[in-house]
Amino acid sequence: MPLSEHEQRMLEQMERALYAEDPKFATALEGSGLRSYTRRRVYQAAAGFLVGIALLMAGMVAKQIWVSVVGFLVMLGCAVLAVTGWRKAPKPGEQPAGAPQARRQVRPKRSMMNRIEERWQRRRDEQGH
Repeated sequence: MPLSEHEQRMLEQMERALYAEDPKFATALEGSGLRSYTRRRVYQAAAGFLVGIALLMAGMVAKQIWVSVVGFLVMLGCAVLAVTGWRKAPKPGEQPAGAPQARRQVRPKRSMMNRIEERWQRRRDEQGH
């Protein structure tokens, strides 16, 4: 169930107040750094993958199988990190899900928020406010 117009206005007022009071904190909450964080994570994973290849080759040249196995495991771990980081990265034109401008009708956390709001309304109704 989407927010009512009154609730949306209240949320927008709170967002504007947050931006006015502490713009640096509001920008951090907006998730603008998420894309650069995931990009950096993918680059680190790619560098780790190259280190894994070097370990694999060094183990083969030195005839030390355990070094090659460690290199393979490093490559595997970095590949997993790169793929998961790449999937989580927002697309260039899209806003992260937590951004104030990203208003979608259905969100996974919406049901939890609805339950909390319903509990709040019941408590207010029971107290007679």
